[in-house]
Amino acid sequence: MKKLIVAEKPSVARDIARVLGVKNRGEGYLYGEEYVVTWALGHLVSLCEPGEVDERWQKWRMDELPMLPQRIPLKALPNSKAQYAVVKKLLCSPKIDSVICATDSAREGELIFRNIYELSGCTKPVERLWISSMTDAAIRQGFEELKPAACYDALYESARCRSIADWLVGMNASRAYSL
Repeated sequence: MKKLIVAEKPSVARDIARVLGVKNRGEGYLYGEEYVVTWALGHLVSLCEPGEVDERWQKWRMDELPMLPQRIPLKALPNSKAQYAVVKKLLCSPKIDSVICATDSAREGELIFRNIYELSGCTKPVERLWISSMTDAAIRQGFEELKPAACYDALYESARCRSIADWLVGMNASRAYSL
């Protein structure tokens, strides 16, 4: 069994793979004996557009405002669906027994990973790599100090709340102002 490492950018994935001795290349990922390393290209997943949440919101009409859905589903972004498919396939692979989130160490990096993880339907255990430098020593130290993803749940909730608030305010205000 292998561990899947999900980085935010290809360059970060390559640096992590180099430090861990992961040298083999696949389409959208790198692999070795212990690890598979892939990347997200930034945002692979986003909140659905209003018309995708409720067909009444496909047309911009003042009498449909405010739009306040109970839940805003996620979707793979059209311009990065191929890389999302790679990451999802790896997350769901029976050859992978756990996942390491290696997206940027900040609120947005946490959101990027968690949205991909949620949309993929993955339920495997997740650890978090938290580094603020891409030196070889920092990467090695980060892997020695992995923490359960649950330690970062508050950071994720903060990012998720900001994302939903941006959607609610942005989508409603844009339509109200335009109409």
